[in-house]
Amino acid sequence: MTRQFLHSAAALSLAAMLATAAAGAEPPTRWVATWGAAPDAAGPALAPQTLRQVVRTSLGGTAVRIALSNEYGTGPLAIGSAHVAVRGKGAGLVPGSGRAVTFDGSPTVTLEKGGSIVSDAVDLRVAPLQELAISLYLPAGSAASTIHGAALQTAYIAPGIDAAAAETFPAGPTDDSRHFITGVDVAAPGGAGTVVIVGDSIADGIGSTEDGNARWPDILAQRLSGAAAPVAVVNAGIAGNRIVRHAARPFAGPATMARLERDALDKPGVKWIVLAQGINDITAGDMLADPAEKVAAQQIIDAMQSLVRRAHARNVRVCGATLMPLEGVRRPFVHSLAGEAVRQQVNAWIRETAPFDATVDLDRVMRDPSHPGRLQARFDSGDHLHPNDAGYVAIAEAVQAACLK
Repeated sequence: MTRQFLHSAAALSLAAMLATAAAGAEPPTRWVATWGAAPDAAGPALAPQTLRQVVRTSLGGTAVRIALSNEYGTGPLAIGSAHVAVRGKGAGLVPGSGRAVTFDGSPTVTLEKGGSIVSDAVDLRVAPLQELAISLYLPAGSAASTIHGAALQTAYIAPGIDAAAAETFPAGPTDDSRHFITGVDVAAPGGAGTVVIVGDSIADGIGSTEDGNARWPDILAQRLSGAAAPVAVVNAGIAGNRIVRHAARPFAGPATMARLERDALDKPGVKWIVLAQGINDITAGDMLADPAEKVAAQQIIDAMQSLVRRAHARNVRVCGATLMPLEGVRRPFVHSLAGEAVRQQVNAWIRETAPFDATVDLDRVMRDPSHPGRLQARFDSGDHLHPNDAGYVAIAEAVQAACLK
């Protein structure tokens, strides 16, 4: 039996698993992760304020719940009120859609340093690809916030007041990071499942249109929204993130090997992981002087094999993506002949012998046929590393075709 046949059979299995579950093997509804943002750093201190943040579901459901984190806090975080609603225009809400969010029955909650919490169920029916506005009132502010740095989504701020339930949000400053919100779950059909994208700045959508939901996991969610079996897509990408080593700079988060459970395996309803990562492990060795930052191809391969074993132990399948080209990349990134050799070694292993349940060859999809070390110009955001909106569409199409038929 050929490797290609095995991968095709594995790729078909997500739809088969979900369809079988939907036929009656699972309860009528269950909690399924529909959106996520991986916390990656300690953000700035915040004064007392209301934060209103916009998220877009991938899968709809009959109720929602919100996950919050104070992982990078330096002390307790008080939430004076929380609110979720269907987003209207800008920071506004669709009239009548707002719901108070409670925690163990209380409208307030205090998260201890390093703590996290999932809210009670909120009786709000949401559609697939529905934009929600989540508002948090911080009566005491925060000495350090827990953020996802590259949100590519405007957050709205009402200084000093509780405007969590306001349908018309007061005009004020804005931000472009995620604060405290790490996940949204929906009560979905029993056969529903989640695909978690584990990756770096390319999963995070760097180079895509701000406020455009144009990251490739967003496009994948759009393409899967009409599937016969309900499928959610959660983006666990972190710009600058690496598989093997922890970040050497802020906003790049812990290594994937350390965050796999938090950001992927512990997500409710997860059935597949798409691993699209590894280039930062290579470029860090070219960019940083410390010899400890240099990572050999075998170390990346060993880490990927370990990730697959851990996922399989939780009955989660893994689709592995080849590493995309970056010749001509602009500073601070570096492209070297030694790094290119490592990329080629890792890609050959992914194509030929890796234990993934499916593979997607993003290198072949995205590279310039006449200059294979470079991105195609029509997919290049301009820095020769990150795709533009058209490039992200191409990635989403390739992942759906190769991994999630």
